[in-house]
Formats: sequence, C-alpha cells, structure tokens
Amino acid sequence: MSADVQLENVWVQFGDFVAVRDTSLTIQGGEFFSFLGPSGCGKTTLLRAISGFQEPSRGRVLIGGKDMAGTGPNQRPTALIFQNLALFPLMSVWENISFALEVKGVNKSVRRKKADELLELVALPGQGDKMVDELSGGQKQRVAVARALCAEPEVLLLDEPLSALDLKLRQHMRTELRAIQQRAGITFIYITHDQGEALAMSDRVAVMREGTIDQVSDGTIVYDRPETAFVASFVGENNAFPGRVIEVTQGVASVQTKSGVLHAEVSAVSPLTSGDAGIVFVRPESVRFADPSASQNRLEVTVVNQEFEGHFWHLVLQTAEGSVIRMSVMNDGESETYEMGSRIAISFTAQGAIALAQGELAAE
Repeated sequence: MSADVQLENVWVQFGDFVAVRDTSLTIQGGEFFSFLGPSGCGKTTLLRAISGFQEPSRGRVLIGGKDMAGTGPNQRPTALIFQNLALFPLMSVWENISFALEVKGVNKSVRRKKADELLELVALPGQGDKMVDELSGGQKQRVAVARALCAEPEVLLLDEPLSALDLKLRQHMRTELRAIQQRAGITFIYITHDQGEALAMSDRVAVMREGTIDQVSDGTIVYDRPETAFVASFVGENNAFPGRVIEVTQGVASVQTKSGVLHAEVSAVSPLTSGDAGIVFVRPESVRFADPSASQNRLEVTVVNQEFEGHFWHLVLQTAEGSVIRMSVMNDGESETYEMGSRIAISFTAQGAIALAQGELAAE
C-alpha cells in the first residue's frame, strides 16, 4: 500500500534562518520522487518534516490525505533510511530485517518468514543467517531497505543512502533501488545531491535552491528544458553565454553575447522579450564541429585541452574573447585528437540550446 504526500505552504525556520520557504507540492502514491540540490538547500529538512522529526514552522504535511500535525515519527506511515544505514552489527541479517516485528512481540517463526520474503524482494535470497559485517556495501544497502519495508510503511524516505559507495556500486545500486521500489509498489522519496542518481531513478525530480523549489518535472524535461539559470547550471554540465535579448521570433531568441549573436529556443514557462538580460545555455554534447555551410551559432575557437573518458572525448575550448566552452564527442574508435593551441570551428543549433533569464548560477 502506498500513500501520496502533500506539502502545503511549508516553512521551516531556525531562529532567523529560513531552511524551507513556502513550499507546496504533491507527491503521488507509488511515485519514486527525488529532491535534488546542493548541500544546505533544504532538502533534508523537508524530509525530516515529512518523517515527523521536524515540525514545520508554518504550513501542513499530509500523508494519505491526513494532516500529520502532532503525529510523531513512530506513528506516521513512513520509514526512514539514513546515510549510515544504522544496521545492528550483533544481529544476523534476518534479525536486523525483522527487528520492528520483534518490538511488536511477533513470534520468531513469523518474523523469520517475513524476513525471508523481504530478502527475496531485495534480491538477497538465502542471506538471512549472515552477520552484517559479512555483507558487501551494496548488500547492506538492500538489507536496510528490507528492514524499512518490514514495518510496512506507505512512504519510504531515503536520505542519500548511496553517498558512501564507490561509483560502480552506486550505479548498480540505483538500478537495484528502482527495481525494488517498482516491486514493492510504495512511494519512495529520495534525497540526493547526485544528479545521475536523481535522473536515473526518479519518476519526477524537484530541484531545490536556498529553501525553495526551482523546478519539478521528470528527468528528461529538467535536463533538456530547465526553467531557471540555476537548474540549467546545476543539473548536468552546460556552457553559458550571458548577454541581452535582441528579439524573439517564433520561439527563438537572438541574444547579443561577447561571442556574437547566438540563437536559442526560449522556455514556454520562462519567456523572454527584447531587451531582457538572458543567458544562452548549450550542453557539451550539443556542440558540433561546424559544417562549412553553418552560419548560425558558429564560433571560431582554440583547443585548450582534450580529456579522454572512455566513451567520450571532452574538448576544452576557448573563444577569442576568453570564454571557455566544453564539447563532448562520442568515442567511435576513430575520433581525431587535436593539438593544444589548434584552431577549429564549432556550432550548435537553436533547437539544441535554450535561452533563459539571467539569474543565480550553481557554484562550480
């Protein structure tokens, strides 16, 4: 069973400091929903408000349509998985998983049966008699999920549970977590500062900045159609060309920048008009070597560096005005290498770029 979660004008303040500001949002039952943002943006505070460990200063949290005001963490239909997992080292795996049932006085045979069922769910069959220190990092993550699910929550809250794992294991575990969520069928609310995790696992992502939500949408829209300069610069990598809008025609803005007039699509959510200060954003993978006939968004650049990353070559380029541009080229086994200081021409289409109003950019 899953439940939806509603945040209605939620504020969380600590003295004069506002951690969460006037946040309203509905998370659908059965949804894998992620809060994504840099450290200190308020995402963990929101999770604590949902779980009951932090009462909102103003506003309401509703779970399954019920106002949670005055309801403690142990009485909410939620379970929380912390970063450090907090598994009990002196208990076996099955005892860890079924601990919530032991507290309720459920007999051993029923507890063991439930633990074994959950071990099947998290793809760890037959591991119940092992001790926690006999497990790998990824197996411990799955045991922590199984233990949380044993309490039969309607909403599972996860606070950066993969942050301590190495890259390969994180990538594997995000696939595993998504599969577990789909099998369990309950609402997952996930906190992360890792964009890859949020984009790969989530049905929807909320990008947070300084206690507010800048954008909520599915991962492809957040990546391809950011609505603010912060989202564009925080989610993935982007080349930014600040300037001033000359005109907007049929959804395409012409922006005067230091690198010349650049053309990019405008956001339907955040439209621009002539005279506005704007920024043209273009992803490294949308930059191409210029065709001789290309006239729009064509730039002459100098190669500063070339970085090899297996499936991609990353070129670091510089315009005559000193702007740095990153370009990603798929490694097809025949990719050309470029000497430092060599001159090349690049371009991008207006449809491969987006123009947004000038605003705060994410820190490097």
